[in-house]
Amino acid sequence: MATEYDLWKIFPRMPKKVDIGDITIRDGFQHCEKFISTQAKIFYGQEMILAGAKEIEVTNLGSPEGIPQFKDAEEVLTAMRSDGFKKRCARAGINYDEIVMTAVSIREPAVDRAIELKKRGIGPDRILMMVSTDPEHHFANSGTTLTQYWKEAERCIKKATGAGIKMCGTVSTIWGSPISGATKLQDAVEFTKRWFQIGAHDIEHADHDGSANAADVYRYCSMILDAMPNPEGHLLHLHETKRIASSSILAALQAGFTRFEGTLGGLGGQPANFLDDSPIRGTGEYYYDDPRFVGLITIEDLLVQIDELGIEHGYDVDRVLWLGRKMEKTIGMRLRSEAIYNGRTAKAGHMKFARPGLKKLIEKVGEKPGQSVPAEWSPSAIVPEKWGPADPIWKK
Repeated sequence: MATEYDLWKIFPRMPKKVDIGDITIRDGFQHCEKFISTQAKIFYGQEMILAGAKEIEVTNLGSPEGIPQFKDAEEVLTAMRSDGFKKRCARAGINYDEIVMTAVSIREPAVDRAIELKKRGIGPDRILMMVSTDPEHHFANSGTTLTQYWKEAERCIKKATGAGIKMCGTVSTIWGSPISGATKLQDAVEFTKRWFQIGAHDIEHADHDGSANAADVYRYCSMILDAMPNPEGHLLHLHETKRIASSSILAALQAGFTRFEGTLGGLGGQPANFLDDSPIRGTGEYYYDDPRFVGLITIEDLLVQIDELGIEHGYDVDRVLWLGRKMEKTIGMRLRSEAIYNGRTAKAGHMKFARPGLKKLIEKVGEKPGQSVPAEWSPSAIVPEKWGPADPIWKK
């Protein structure tokens, strides 16, 4: 049987167009141990939309006491909803009404705050609550049992829906937990169904500690789409801790997922428990031995990967790479994107690196332009019947 070389024929669910959300100024900054200025948050939020983001996480509406990084939530939302920014979008040919702005609202008071902000005209279009399949991880993030939280989420979804706000239900610890270890994929499928049962709009399928591998990502994403086939209802959220997340992205594409998200520089992770010169609550002690290497997939590298697969994404990739270089200055350190330095594969090459003299050498030895093998060789290569390892010459 002949080998099929076309990925889209091998994997018929694999999309030719995807949606990639940016969550830099929320998830990306929540792990930072220095306060990122309100001006910087607004700059990167607006610029990522101008670069092509249609879905963006803007802030966290939880108590500033626990996560003071977002004490400026209302200022950021006000700027993102301003007439001035709407005019910038219009000048750039962007339909502002198509942009979906999300705020994280893990507990009910944050949901109530989102609804109040919506009434004031600056609230989010979408909010997010989260369950973990590992009860220990869930308790560390929310302070509740799973049963308590499901009841709270059900109440919140009804309130949010009544206010015209979509609810994204996150399922975490799908591929493993930094606290309890191995988890079961089927539990996450069941939790996804529970979210839809109580009225969630869409589901974020999250690997919050980089446990996922490509085989299990393909398996899980296929299980999800077999059970709930509309890919618009599913979003993949991957962390990069072992430099293998790009293989998981490809696996998810092959399974049929069409929505992804990332952060500039791969920023993000567990909420910081230190800010500037002071310890803060966050979500307690870090789950990791080295909290520097716990962020998300970098949106710069993700876009380059998607772009070079020939999949439509809607971004100005060069503008995002420029923003990634700026972000390193904002954070004050080398981040984890390789694409901001290496860029995209240049189809035209880099002729400035060509060594002088090849043309003259070809003329000198009498070769024809484009000749790549000796003239006396056969026009096409002929592989021997016994070649390479099978050649008797190599038999002992």
